[in-house]
Amino acid sequence: MLEVRGLNVEFATARGPLKALRNVDLDIPAGSVVGVVGESGSGKSTLAGAVMRLLAENTRIRSGKILFEGQDLLEASAAAMRAIRGERISMVFQDPMTSLNPVLSIGTQMVDIQYRRSRSREEKTARAVEMLRRVGIPDAERRMGHYPHQFSGGMRQRIAIAMALETEPALLIADEPTTALDATLEVQIIHRLKDLQRSEGCAILFISHHLGVIAELCDHVIVMYGGEVVERGTVRDIFHRPGHPYTEKLLECDPARIAGRSRALPTIPGDVPDLVALSKGCIFAPRCPRVVEVCGSLAPPEVRLAAGHWARCHLAGRVEAGTGDGSGARGGTGIENRPPASVGKMIETGARGRGRERGSRSGKRDRGRRRSRRRSRGGNEDRTRGRGGVSAVLEVEDVRVRYRVKPAFRALIGGGSESFIDAVAGVSLTIGEAETFGLVGESGSGKTTLARSIMGLLRPREGSIRFQGREVVGIGPRALKAFRREVGAMFQDPVGSLSPRLTVRSLLAEPFRIHGLRGRDLRSEVRRLLRMVGLNEDFAGRYPHQLSGGQARRIGVARALALGPKLVIADEPTAGLDVSVQGEVLNLLGRLQQELGISILAISHNLNVVRHITDRMGIMYLGRLVEQGPTEAIFDEPRHPYTLALLSANPQPDPDAVADRLELSGEIPSLMERPAGCEFHPRCPFVRARCRESLPGFEDQGRVHAWRCFYPVGV
Repeated sequence: MLEVRGLNVEFATARGPLKALRNVDLDIPAGSVVGVVGESGSGKSTLAGAVMRLLAENTRIRSGKILFEGQDLLEASAAAMRAIRGERISMVFQDPMTSLNPVLSIGTQMVDIQYRRSRSREEKTARAVEMLRRVGIPDAERRMGHYPHQFSGGMRQRIAIAMALETEPALLIADEPTTALDATLEVQIIHRLKDLQRSEGCAILFISHHLGVIAELCDHVIVMYGGEVVERGTVRDIFHRPGHPYTEKLLECDPARIAGRSRALPTIPGDVPDLVALSKGCIFAPRCPRVVEVCGSLAPPEVRLAAGHWARCHLAGRVEAGTGDGSGARGGTGIENRPPASVGKMIETGARGRGRERGSRSGKRDRGRRRSRRRSRGGNEDRTRGRGGVSAVLEVEDVRVRYRVKPAFRALIGGGSESFIDAVAGVSLTIGEAETFGLVGESGSGKTTLARSIMGLLRPREGSIRFQGREVVGIGPRALKAFRREVGAMFQDPVGSLSPRLTVRSLLAEPFRIHGLRGRDLRSEVRRLLRMVGLNEDFAGRYPHQLSGGQARRIGVARALALGPKLVIADEPTAGLDVSVQGEVLNLLGRLQQELGISILAISHNLNVVRHITDRMGIMYLGRLVEQGPTEAIFDEPRHPYTLALLSANPQPDPDAVADRLELSGEIPSLMERPAGCEFHPRCPFVRARCRESLPGFEDQGRVHAWRCFYPVGV
């Protein structure tokens, strides 16, 4: 279907030509799924842009061929490329919100994309509705008139896939289509792509840094580093018998492959290469754990390891690659950190348990629930004590945050009759000294709203927030400013949260100026903070755009810790980062937590990360905590069906892993139209009549592990 041969792409920069792709070869057979993995800056998106001929104006394609169905796309005219794009080759972009036109309805966009087809408008509309149904959009005819903002993130991504496949392309290019999605939505997208690929017969070029998604979806994989293809082969070759040291290190860095719980995650030492000033020899040599003398002076050849399996390494084929036992890298730890081994059993037990009433147990359960609510609104540990009896740094008690919705906006979004939405609906939790509490849930569950309330950026309608025993809800401006010296914040977008007009030096000195600490030597403070996060003083003069994602995240950590806070709120601290950079950031946070004794509230949808960095965790759904307790207890014995669904949805980096998943039906309900009774019941596979009528309170197990469910899984 697609053959790329000897592709060399450069970008003209002020420092000289940046060699983005060098001698890239790639084959995509018809009807296959080929995955592309590698760290940021390895050339994955540049490769996709070259195939689509959508690169920037400063691009120079020095040599090579891109043969699509026998035609060299690099030789095709602009008119010929316009006829190919969207018709024969379609693309799904990383952010569906920016790739969909916000001022046009979904129906208009899906009909307009068929402008080359000689069909009536009615036929085009019918085709659009059919594609929406095929990607799982409910009530497709009515929703054709809705706009992008009226859909969830997962539905927008499915609409983008429907638009890309609407013209029956021969090749679909998907560039990080699941990066910002929750685990349940990620699995839905994978399933839709698999089903559509089989039914439509198209080939897929799938770009991702999520190894679990690659393992589950792809037939073949190419591994890119520094603009080169360093390894290519079948998905089983790459994951079970990696032949290049870089592939081995990538697999080692994935938290999902680490058995048990580990505070120190593996990383790849060093930085990605400077593609303007390339050194001789192997591009990976400065970071390679097996480097030999020849690696620094001679470019490695591509060596055939097996049929269809190639690696670009001097030692390829001469040193045992991997353990051969499915663990990936030499000395690998295997793939033991996956959803509970008893997920299938729990699902079966849950289904059987809901096939009968519980008789005499229900009265005992009701009495226990009333005692639980009297003891603790959150079903948590002692409200004034943290983990192991350590004094609590933060106590959140029955916090509720309500937004008022104006009638005009309510009509615009097609909401219900309510004039308000409860984004946070009675959340209670406690964080002890030097403890990490993880907050997990799908987008829209209220995680960030709760964090903003804790920081004093939003005032709760009800409830109490106590920091080191002092109430902070409703305090005056002076006290609020003093409180914020004690609470640091790491934001989800590491670059977007830094002013593009300020240098790193100014950004790190800003907290001291805001809080009137001008008596300190700010240059010394900046140097101290840079050393603390592992950066040298040269970074002080850089601007945010001159930082990599990992470096920008480190600056965010330094700024959050500048004033010595007792609590750090980290909102998606690893979002969008490569697995190797994730390990660096999390190890840094862990080290600083040990040294400084800080407490951390970590918000994330990456369950593998949450397992390794948190002591306790809470699961949020529609503004409520539905389960909370020790992290290991929740991973090993989840009690709420929603928790079990999240854990079982997590893709594993093993192509031979058998996914034993609890499938959820439907979409997350609107906050303006909360379901009656248990709010999870419209999606729960174990729903009973009682669930539709009453909202369950917290059941607890030893006042440590608590859940909000009438019929908990495995109990």
